[in-house]
Amino acid sequence: MHLYIAYKRYSSWSLRPWLAMKVAGIEFEETLFPFAHDDSLLEFAKNHQIPATVPVLSHDGNIIWDSMAILEYLAELYPEKNLWPANRDLRALARSGSAEMHSGFGALRSEHPMNCHLVRSMSASKKVQQDLDRLAVLWELFSQAKAKVKEADGDFLCGEFSIADAMFAPVAWRVKSYNLKVSDEFNTWSNALMKLPEMAAWVEGGEAETWRVDAYENIGL
Repeated sequence: MHLYIAYKRYSSWSLRPWLAMKVAGIEFEETLFPFAHDDSLLEFAKNHQIPATVPVLSHDGNIIWDSMAILEYLAELYPEKNLWPANRDLRALARSGSAEMHSGFGALRSEHPMNCHLVRSMSASKKVQQDLDRLAVLWELFSQAKAKVKEADGDFLCGEFSIADAMFAPVAWRVKSYNLKVSDEFNTWSNALMKLPEMAAWVEGGEAETWRVDAYENIGL
């Protein structure tokens, strides 16, 4: 099993399956495409007739692109890992929230790109604030749903770490890096996420990278 990613410093989409696989204990090899510095991603995409985006998972002759598709593939391949919550109600909410993250929050994404090594306070624009307010509502929904399930014990969205946490993980970095505000529930979740040794490993990997992309380094200057 091989996961193709981009810069650990910046690549929010790469973080999602990488983190989920690491937390679940799924073994894989990885290759990083520094797409802003060479043509390796373009060549790879051309060879496999897929979009020139990351992440991409290669397994058993299958090429799976897009974070959500990869995570669904892994959940099907490793049912014992409980990548989705075992409880049906929590699983339904986790899937809905993950899908909303996948297709929404455009202002937060564009105005505050992920940079795990950036600390820069910025005021939220009106559209970004709408995204932050929506996150607060979502976290309250998860909190209410989790309270109804006795086995949902833990600080992650559905108690134990799941695909939903992986999908929202880049948001934690956006809020942290730019000193944005969501809610107390969000902070509890974010703190738990940042304490994961797998997250620390991702950050260390980004520290070891020598590439820099000005567009992601000069936000707010």
